[in-house]
Parts: sequence; C-alpha cells; structure tokens
Amino acid sequence: MNTLPDDVRPWRHDLAGCLHGCLATLLEQRGIPALPVLGAAWTFRHLPGGVRREEYYYPYGPGESLFGALAPHHPVGSRWHRPADAATGLREVMDAVADGTPVAVAVDNYHLPFRPAYRDVHSNHLVVVHGFDEQRGTVRVLDAVPPAFHGDITIEELTAARDSGNEVVHDRDMFFTGVDIGNRWISLELGAPPEEFPSLNRAEAARVIGLNLAHFDGRGGGDGLSGLDGQQAFLESAVKRVAAGEDVRDELFVAAGAVLACTAVHADWLALAGRTLDVPGLVEQGRAVERIAHHWSALRITAALTGDGQLGAGRLARRVHALMKDHESVLVALDRERAEL
Repeated sequence: MNTLPDDVRPWRHDLAGCLHGCLATLLEQRGIPALPVLGAAWTFRHLPGGVRREEYYYPYGPGESLFGALAPHHPVGSRWHRPADAATGLREVMDAVADGTPVAVAVDNYHLPFRPAYRDVHSNHLVVVHGFDEQRGTVRVLDAVPPAFHGDITIEELTAARDSGNEVVHDRDMFFTGVDIGNRWISLELGAPPEEFPSLNRAEAARVIGLNLAHFDGRGGGDGLSGLDGQQAFLESAVKRVAAGEDVRDELFVAAGAVLACTAVHADWLALAGRTLDVPGLVEQGRAVERIAHHWSALRITAALTGDGQLGAGRLARRVHALMKDHESVLVALDRERAEL
C-alpha cells in the first residue's frame, strides 16, 4: 500500500524548533494558516519540577494539551498516543496517515540518517510523518529543522528512532537525553472547523494583545509560575541557584528554549498584524519583541555555559536585568497599541 497525503509543507522559524514547525505543518495541511494561530500567544509559564529533557518541551498542566498550550487563544488541542510497543506504534501511525492525517512522532536523532547527530549524539526530537510505501518499506518524513529533510527513510530507521531509550552515553548527550522516546506520537485536534477560525482583523488583534497583556499582568491563571512576576521569580531563582553552586544548566536551557520560541514567533505575529492592518506601531513592537527573543537566546547560551563554571551568577544576573527591563517597556507600548485598534 502506498499512501501520501497532499499539502504537507515545511514551516520554519529561525528561533523556534521542531515543536512549532510540526504544529505549523499540521495546521496548514488542514487549511489553517499557521502564523495567525501559532504566533498569537505570548506567555511565560514555568512548572517547577516539570521540565522534560525534550527539544519539543513546552509547559502545560493537567487537563491541557501540548498544542493547546502553544496556541491557547484558538480552538487547538492535541493528544499524545503512547502505544504498548514498536509494532503497535507503527501501525497506529500508518493507520492515521492512511486516513489522510499526517502526525508528528517523537524520535531520537541518533538513529535518523538525515540528522547531523546520526550515530553520534542522542537527542529527543519531533518530526512529521505523512506517507509510507509498504512495498518499498519506506516512510515519508518531514523535518524542517536545519539542515532540513523531506523525503523517504526506511521503516526500520524510523522504528529505531521511535523505539529508542534515548540514553545518556557520554558528556555530549546534553539537554534532550535521558527521556525514553517510547514510540510516542501526537495528533492535532481542532475544536472548530478551519473556516470558523478568526480572521486577523483589528478586533482579533485587540483580543489577542489583550489576552497576552492580562497574562503578563497576572490575570491569565495557570499552574506554577506565570506572567511577568512568575518570569522574574524564575530567572532570579536561577541566578541564586547558580551563585549557590547548583547546576541549573539543563533546566534553564530547556525552559528558556520554550520561551524563546514563543517570543520569537509572536514577534512575527505582531509584524504580520501590523502589515495586514496597516498599523505601523504593531510592526515596531514586533521588532521590540524580537529583541526580547534575542535576550532569551543569549540567556540560553549563558545557561549552557554555567555548568562548568565558565559563566557565573553575575553575568547571568545582568542578562536577566536587561531582558526584564525591555520586556516591561514593550508591554506598556503594546497596551497603547491595543487601545488604538
């Protein structure tokens, strides 16, 4: 049997990772433009003790879903599937694809011949599967993360990547290792048909910005640390822990990656809204939010260097101060722009 659903295209943002890319591809395959949905929410949330060593880590609590946490302003959800074994997992994915529904699957880069980490470094990654040819024994895989790949690999190669224990073998197995892949796969669930998703007009822009401002003002709810106060508490705690000699490298690197991606994609949403609605102020604030994303990128690099003492608490504290100062300024400016919409 040979199955290959149509309209499966890569989506990539330079500061986001496999999670945003996979969800964007799945949305657009359903006829939903990705950026208006994927980039709408700008949030901070941290669940102490809940950070998983996965490239696609994103915080969400009980009763929520991964994709729902990523796009909380739209009727988007997801479901993790945890098959009992590799054979069951393969059949589940092939059945979904045969029904015309691409899915995202968790994989270990160590076993994927198109990844630079092949047979070198273990790493917990996410790719889209959208076709298979049982006669040839191949599956069609889309991975938009550089160096990027869109083509066929063998079923055996995909199965090895999905069934991997993702072990920590040496000191280069960092950040995204130690969590069993377990043949997991994730499906997109929509709470409304594509035609009922809101258009990006002035009312929608005002709604989205208002929700984000409420979140950072502490009115957004959610478990753990959230909003601007939660962000400051999380970062100040990291500084204190580094000063005390605690190794926060993995937790801070992974958690900051989720915020970095969210912030960077929202910057593009603001630019899109500004151009679409002819509101230059939103384009300007998009650039300002992009600056904050780069703060997070620098902080993430700093976090990676704290493990062996190359950078200490003082350097990290200066990064935190610059990030928070710019973030507070942008929120004030966005409130003005929202009032004028």
